[in-house]
Amino acid sequence: MRVKNKSFYIRLTQWEHWPTILFYVPLAPFFIYRAIKAKHLVHYAATNPNILYSGNGTESKFETLLLVPKKYRPKGIWISKNRDQENTMNQIDNLPFDFPIIAKPDIGFRGYLVKKINTKESLINYLNQVDTDIILQEFIPYHNELGIFYHRIPGNKKGKITSVTIKKFISVYGDGKSTLSELIQKDNRAFLYYNLFKNIHKSNMDKVYKKEEKIILTEIGNHSKGTQFINGNHLINNDLEKLLDGICNEIDGWYYGRLDIKYKDYDSFLKGKKIKILEVNGIISEPTHIYDASCEKSSFLNCIKTINDHWNIMNEIALKNHKINSVPYPKTIPYFKNMLWLRTHSKKLRELNKKEL
Repeated sequence: MRVKNKSFYIRLTQWEHWPTILFYVPLAPFFIYRAIKAKHLVHYAATNPNILYSGNGTESKFETLLLVPKKYRPKGIWISKNRDQENTMNQIDNLPFDFPIIAKPDIGFRGYLVKKINTKESLINYLNQVDTDIILQEFIPYHNELGIFYHRIPGNKKGKITSVTIKKFISVYGDGKSTLSELIQKDNRAFLYYNLFKNIHKSNMDKVYKKEEKIILTEIGNHSKGTQFINGNHLINNDLEKLLDGICNEIDGWYYGRLDIKYKDYDSFLKGKKIKILEVNGIISEPTHIYDASCEKSSFLNCIKTINDHWNIMNEIALKNHKINSVPYPKTIPYFKNMLWLRTHSKKLRELNKKEL
């Protein structure tokens, strides 16, 4: 079977690769039912009161990350979409960290336009093509990353972890005779993202690597970038929840969502050392362990059930924040105008993401 046809067949038959909308349409009746009970269509936006609309995808990632204690967050700067050349060059020349760096849209999703950039010239080229607010962030060289879904009921100091995702950065190994292009096409997972890796590694696609030499194809922890999501729920225990309680109680006004965390080694991680929180995600975030199709109990129906279970938790938090903490529900019309803007913005990011930056 040709690589292109094989890729199409796998994406069609393996639900891990299905469009996101298919996981959410079946949940619409439950969503409507909760809204009717709450007597407000967007009551869930009271879940994380210190984040714009509780993190529905239109919030600033940069501002949200500032809620995290300084010792846990990477160094970063924000660059406005209304940037002028002189000011931008001044910011680049005075970066508080060295290359390589991570550049990404301040309002973004699915890893679109998230890029590891190695030189000043490449960064300038990136900024010239991406006309939106941008975050420049120090690259964290740790090789381990987790996505941890955590929630805490308002009024409680102790929360609960409901999902741990181990992120496996996709890689191939040299055999002393095949080019990188051939290695990618022969790998059972890497070939699905061939066009992406061809762009990232374009100068090395014809290179032959030594036998057993490891080539990491992506260092961006997004499913759309080829990173494999592995169910890590076996890691959930009292020690891990104690660590997350300590961190998350310091994130003011955040009760529900997923933290994407890089760490050096697991022993240090459990002690709260040598870790960096890359992103704080709100109500739009997912318990991403569900995308590990190799797990024994994993299935498309179980994915939908797990998402709905998390929405039940979100619903409870929103209602309690409104009742106990007097967090107001947002006005419906401005909220939906905000979501219409996100639709336009998302379309722009998708189109830009198709280009070779």
